Amino acid sequence: MTRRPASTLPAPEERRRLREAGSLTRTQVAERLGVPLETVCAWETGRSVPRGEGRREYARLLAELATGTPAPPLTAHQAFDGLYEFCAPALVRQAYLLTGRRDLAHDAVERAFQLAWQRWPEVAVDPDPAGWIRALAHDCALSPWHRFRRRYRHAEPPPANPSDRLLLHALLGLPPVHRRTLVLYDGVGLGLPETAAETEASTLATAGRLLRARRAVAAVAPEFADPEALHRALAEPAAPQRPQPSGPPSSVRVRSERLSRRWNGAAIALTGAVVGATALTLGTAPDHYEAPVPRGTAIRDVPARAAQGPLSAEQLRLRAKLRAQAHSGPTRVAPQAR
Repeated sequence: MTRRPASTLPAPEERRRLREAGSLTRTQVAERLGVPLETVCAWETGRSVPRGEGRREYARLLAELATGTPAPPLTAHQAFDGLYEFCAPALVRQAYLLTGRRDLAHDAVERAFQLAWQRWPEVAVDPDPAGWIRALAHDCALSPWHRFRRRYRHAEPPPANPSDRLLLHALLGLPPVHRRTLVLYDGVGLGLPETAAETEASTLATAGRLLRARRAVAAVAPEFADPEALHRALAEPAAPQRPQPSGPPSSVRVRSERLSRRWNGAAIALTGAVVGATALTLGTAPDHYEAPVPRGTAIRDVPARAAQGPLSAEQLRLRAKLRAQAHSGPTRVAPQAR
């Protein structure tokens, strides 16, 4: 990762000094920037550098801590982009461990962020936005409807690293709920109550699933029988097998807005069709009750049957001609009574 020049982003030592001299806590800095607390800690210690809009916003906030001038508020686009840059790589790796498919992992994470952008006012005030998106991404990745999509019917090539290939084979052999529990507890590092809440199960059931999943993985891959080794393998896969997000956050926002417009248009069209059908039904349906006619009731107001009128002179001559010539001609033409 390329670091920014000192003129744009302060050095780690200066950042720590400004952090200690400032009046804001790390939690307040994270809230002002719209990023998780772990990101701010990583920026302060120099383990990572802010990217994109987060870089400029962090520099503005450091300037505010140093000079006391208020920094401009963070926009929704900037907060969403910072959350995407922080969470998307880890979520793609987790979805890959859950499904064994890179394209499906990308689709699941992108779909989760699209839904998050559509409901951003709710996600922005959530106590754990990263957990909100992670739960949705895992649900999308493990959806059983993917088996009906043609592009997901054929398996992907396994990882080149034998250790990663063995671990992925062991994970895919687990039931989906056990696989998700193992990834959340040993991969993400959640506690048992948090894992139970995210998988919608009791703590006792989650503990049983975790133990069964560990035993199944250890039976297939004995090198991962140690929970620490399993945690390292799930949290930090081999470099060639690190799926990354498929696009920048701006493209995710654009696709989310386009998809939202399509759904809104489809909903409006469906509503219009229902209203039109209802109006047509109301216009053509009878507006009063007509009792059925009882059997044996005389029918009234029926016009009399008109009789045939007299024949004209020409019609009379034609009738006489036809009657006179009915039996003339060959015998085979005249019918014989038997």
